[in-house]
Amino acid sequence: MAANTPSALLDSFFSTCPELLFVAAIDGRLELTSAALRHHVGAGGEAGAQLLDLIHPKDRPLAEAALARLRQSTTAERLDVRLRDVQGAYGMATLHAACTQDGTAIHGSLRLDLESPPRIKELLLEALAKHLPAVIWGCNLAGTFIYQEGQVLDTLGLRQNHFLGHSIFDVYGDVPRVTENVHRAINGELTHYFTTTGEIHWESWVVPIRDAHGDQVMVLGFSIDITRVRNAEDALRDRLAKIEQQQEIIRRLSTPIIEVWDGVLTLPMLGVLDSTRTAEVMDNLLDRITQSQARYAVLDLTGVEVVDTGVAGYLLRLVNAIRLLGAEGIVAGIRPTVAQTMITLGADLSQIVTHRNLRAALSYCIRQMSPRGAPGALGALGALGAPDTKPSRQRPHD
Repeated sequence: MAANTPSALLDSFFSTCPELLFVAAIDGRLELTSAALRHHVGAGGEAGAQLLDLIHPKDRPLAEAALARLRQSTTAERLDVRLRDVQGAYGMATLHAACTQDGTAIHGSLRLDLESPPRIKELLLEALAKHLPAVIWGCNLAGTFIYQEGQVLDTLGLRQNHFLGHSIFDVYGDVPRVTENVHRAINGELTHYFTTTGEIHWESWVVPIRDAHGDQVMVLGFSIDITRVRNAEDALRDRLAKIEQQQEIIRRLSTPIIEVWDGVLTLPMLGVLDSTRTAEVMDNLLDRITQSQARYAVLDLTGVEVVDTGVAGYLLRLVNAIRLLGAEGIVAGIRPTVAQTMITLGADLSQIVTHRNLRAALSYCIRQMSPRGAPGALGALGALGAPDTKPSRQRPHD
């Protein structure tokens, strides 16, 4: 039966009620508080503490005036104040209180304003810490942790506020990049940096926090786990490097420079011949001519199906550049469709030595390089499958 006494019922009510309730002496000293209030404000909500100490200093004059009126009347008082929480931050709350009939005590409640800007910020901060792969932390100007929460702490096997009360310079003494940036933030500089601990990559911001008077009071840190992003970037970078290597191999295979004869280079071209590809071919071919001291360079267009408007100009410049190196540039195997395209585009190829195919171009080179009637020249022509060794009735470049 003792459990049903008024005192026991009151104790049970105050221990289970979710509201922030209090019973205070007439001078504002707390005598009984609900478990919810003690949980929200911490040690300041214990019996013997002053109610006014829970209220923001700038709101205390209003609260003191309300308490003075309560001592003179049984009319309830209601006012909005900023209430300090267990972490020392202030959020908006409504103080509702009345004096007992005998004038010896004050009964009241504090209801948090969940829609007030400070409370909204608190809820947003809690959501960030709970759901993002990050750690939100704060330290005072001595570097002591005063707050540390975040989803990543659970992943690392640490409890929330694991290093509370520890010096960040001791905890991360072996990570100079962290301590250096915290020192800079304590000196008033916002910092942003990247670190790697073990297999985890972090991106961090450290922000100086100032009060309403502009004085720096603490430092806020936000560290997000970017391991997945960094690993994805590395994998993508590796794939792009491999693709670039493969493309380079394909480019080299599609435009191989072959020394078919001592002093004779050939460059078979396939597919689409555009200005960019022709410019690249020009650089490679000129380098090879210089290295091999070649006398002839044959550009074989037998496998080229399409050309763009700038190709004819590049061919002219290529032939002129080859001449400047002391060699002769020859174009072979122009298809009828490509020839029609070049004519349609108004290309003037009269300055370029052309042959109908690669065999004819190589025969021309060998004849030019060998003394007339020399056995080597005749053997070369036979190997190329030339029909005879008599002078052709065709034009020299056909």
